[in-house]
Amino acid sequence: MAKTIAVVNQKGGVGKTTSTVNLAATVAAKGYKVLLVDIDPQGNATSGLGINKRELEKSAYDVLINSMLVEKAMVQTEFDNLWLLPSSMNLAGAELELVDMNRRESKLKNSLALVKDSFDFIFLDCPPSLGLITLNALCSADTVLVPIQCEYYALEGLSQLMSTIRQVKRLYNPLIDIEGVLLTMFDGRLNLTHQVVNELKRFFPRKVYNTVIPRNVKLSEAPSYGLPIIYYDKSSKGAAAYVALADEFLKNNGKEAK
Repeated sequence: MAKTIAVVNQKGGVGKTTSTVNLAATVAAKGYKVLLVDIDPQGNATSGLGINKRELEKSAYDVLINSMLVEKAMVQTEFDNLWLLPSSMNLAGAELELVDMNRRESKLKNSLALVKDSFDFIFLDCPPSLGLITLNALCSADTVLVPIQCEYYALEGLSQLMSTIRQVKRLYNPLIDIEGVLLTMFDGRLNLTHQVVNELKRFFPRKVYNTVIPRNVKLSEAPSYGLPIIYYDKSSKGAAAYVALADEFLKNNGKEAK
């Protein structure tokens, strides 16, 4: 049965979608069957995997709002072992439509339950907010992966996110846990970077990944070609970082590359 990981940070621009796409694609390339669920209305994970959002007839919106089966809305990508439940612009209005629904926080959880036996891992790329769509992700997830940019302001929203996760744990999902904290846009030459790292290790003992994601031009370029970094430029620093992260992620989950 699949383990479900929500990739969450309500602060935008922290490398959340980049990390979701590249970790999912790299874990899949290592032999595990992976579903990436794009529930961010911006749909960057969808386009980052080379899928044209404007040509889609079915998306995560239909699963959340119209109770469509996940297997009817998901698509097989051109990458090894990787499937996508794509986003669409309709998701932007889904928060308002969810408000009046019964058990609105469990819509995604109930839908994903039907496909969990078909995958090893399910990654959820969440919106940069703590609204009803993110609440659905947190109620669905076994664990939460938090990408954090190495800058001062990155720490400010963290207590709010942790408070939300504690609330979800108390009210809806008692088993939810932190998968890990991932440092992105890392520049080891800056004192501030090391201050942020030390603060995070104090805040999350044993949960901060040893692997860090550096600033890398190739990582920035890859989405415009609709390719995960390991397919765009396998020799880049960005690719090496996500391969190392995938290895660390799998090891933490008691698995290894097949």
